Amino acid sequence: MIMTKLGVFAGAALAFGLVASPVARAENVELRIATLAPSGSPWMATLDKAAAEIKEKTGGRVQMKYFEGGQQGDERDYVRKINAGQLDGAAVTAVGLSMIDESIRVLEIPMMFASAEEVDYVADKMWPYFQKKFEKKGFRLNDRGEVGWIYFLSKNKVASVGDLKGQKLWMWGDDQLVGAMFKKLGLGGVPLGIPEVDSALTSGRINAAYGSPIAAVALQWYTKIKYMTSMPMSFAIGATVVSVNTMKKISAEDQKILQDISRSSSKKLRKTIRKANEDARSTMARKGVTIVPTPQATVDEFAKHASAVQTELVGKVYSKDELDMVLKHRDEYRAKRKK
Repeated sequence: MIMTKLGVFAGAALAFGLVASPVARAENVELRIATLAPSGSPWMATLDKAAAEIKEKTGGRVQMKYFEGGQQGDERDYVRKINAGQLDGAAVTAVGLSMIDESIRVLEIPMMFASAEEVDYVADKMWPYFQKKFEKKGFRLNDRGEVGWIYFLSKNKVASVGDLKGQKLWMWGDDQLVGAMFKKLGLGGVPLGIPEVDSALTSGRINAAYGSPIAAVALQWYTKIKYMTSMPMSFAIGATVVSVNTMKKISAEDQKILQDISRSSSKKLRKTIRKANEDARSTMARKGVTIVPTPQATVDEFAKHASAVQTELVGKVYSKDELDMVLKHRDEYRAKRKK
């Protein structure tokens, strides 16, 4: 949803799910991967563990070198550097993925999903479709990771859209989906990259942001705010992408090893991040952050505007067919649940 993206890292994406290439030749390869995920975060813990397993099982032929915590800039910088050959890949949020193919943001439309299980069902159905689109653009889209449910975080109490309008609210400058939602809600937004948010909260340049609980804790934003809304606005996902040209340097055998490890790791990652978000929410509450109940009238207002944005972005961010696929799979899941 709204950039879940705070996504911050999606990095989380984990997964180097790599399909074997018939033209691959055996070489020792070090994959240079950038991510916003901070050192010591659950995302990096999972990525590092998978990297160690990849090194062991390929006999050192494939190794991962991570540039964590925004060392290589923001996610736009990562995509640019991959295209320039300065990086081999990146673990990014859907905002970063959108810089390769924006249509993937159809999976993060505000107020689209009612549960993480709905997200899993729809994203699993749609992922092969997006993998083919990314492959045509020169990127291997690996298994799905996530950031989680996205909430508003603020220094002042926010319980309505009117309250939000009175805040100096951060907006990820590269996020067209969030920008459209903010415009519909009548919110201004201060465009910044994720690496700039912490200092902006400290200096007072902004006094509100949005993100998942674990992202707020990992990036230390929670130490600068006092409130978090109870209403989740969207569910943020992510993934690791690797240059197809880089993958051609890896043997089919080693690509299969990477694929197997990535699939296993990504499943563990999603489970880990969901538990970590629950723990982070408790940590924030224990440290004095108040969870503000969102009135039903505010939820309804968000849903109304989200529905309008959903339609308005057809032909701009995603196609009508892509939106219809998401709605079909979501409604299919809900029908099965009722039975």
